[in-house]
Amino acid sequence: MSGIDALPPLREVIAAHGLSAKKALGQNFLLDLNLTAKIARAAGDLTGADVLEIGPGPGGLTRGLLAAGARRVLAVEKDARCLPALDQIAQAYPGRLQVVEGDALKIDAAALLTPPIKVVANLPYNVGTELLVRWLTPPAWPPFWTSLTLMFQREVAERIVARPGGKAYGRLAVLAQWRADAKIVMSLPASAFTPAPKVDSAVVHLTALPAPRHPADAAVLSRVVAAAFNQRRKMLRAALKGIAPDIEDRLRAAGIAPTERAEQVSLEAFCALAREVAKG
Repeated sequence: MSGIDALPPLREVIAAHGLSAKKALGQNFLLDLNLTAKIARAAGDLTGADVLEIGPGPGGLTRGLLAAGARRVLAVEKDARCLPALDQIAQAYPGRLQVVEGDALKIDAAALLTPPIKVVANLPYNVGTELLVRWLTPPAWPPFWTSLTLMFQREVAERIVARPGGKAYGRLAVLAQWRADAKIVMSLPASAFTPAPKVDSAVVHLTALPAPRHPADAAVLSRVVAAAFNQRRKMLRAALKGIAPDIEDRLRAAGIAPTERAEQVSLEAFCALAREVAKG
């Protein structure tokens, strides 16, 4: 019996169901239920919220979320081997856990949830960044979620919260900080996982802002930022020449020197440039 509920310890669950982690699925299981409970607490008060969890695996974080009082958890799991273990959790928390088998990149999970919605997940390494970008760039804002509490490789986490002037600052930082407050709330060593990955991990908490920090067209901003950082060693007048033939004039109009490089440009300045580019 575990410390957070009457279900067996995760090592017993994994042994009983033969759940060795699959590298092809980006799986690294977090077996310490004290740590999964801590991640659940980092998401804030869950008692009045539906929670979306991606890649629950044997259900360690799932149990933490339910024990923390989540109104309902929707867990999307691609690996059918994990479904019996998750079903065992669903039986222990009647009516509060729904498990959907499938690819999180192809499922409209928001349609299955009732607001307010929080996303809490130890994301599979191979889809984590793509899912984050999707959640940060919906067609309309505010998004379906009020907060994201997500585990990433430490390097990715640092890119999300990075400030201008450093190597970590890039597209993820701009997209995340334009529409959300982002901070690292927890660090985990590689040894906390089974199997241990080659890098440490960190949990990032993002709270959706009611409106973006600065006005800009989302599609134009994404295009400008992607072009700028795809060739981050080049001066912006060269990196962005495909955006507009008179890009130097537009850079100056936005208050940016054409000789600057992408990592030197603030979020506010990128938004100003997006507005200049959008003028056509």
